[in-house]
Amino acid sequence: MIKKEISIGFLAGLIINSIGFVICVFIFSALNRVDLSFTETIKASIKNDSFGSLIVLGAIPNLVIFFWFLKKNKPYRARGVLLATLIAAICIAISKFG
Repeated sequence: MIKKEISIGFLAGLIINSIGFVICVFIFSALNRVDLSFTETIKASIKNDSFGSLIVLGAIPNLVIFFWFLKKNKPYRARGVLLATLIAAICIAISKFG
């Protein structure tokens, strides 16, 4: 039962993080003076060493879902969201130092 709750929170955290990442890429693509596609924006962010920033901005909605799970008295789901955020932090570290 506990593993199921953590898994639900982990999947929710990954999905919310992915949606936030995609939204951030589209926002930065729209704000860029040169029209770039989604993949070109990601390639440009990797080239400019700002890919980690996109991941961080995509992880901000995890904060909302984390506290929402805590408010609903679902601490194990909140732990899953925290685990998903930790995975995002590891990805950022790999992109910066790898």
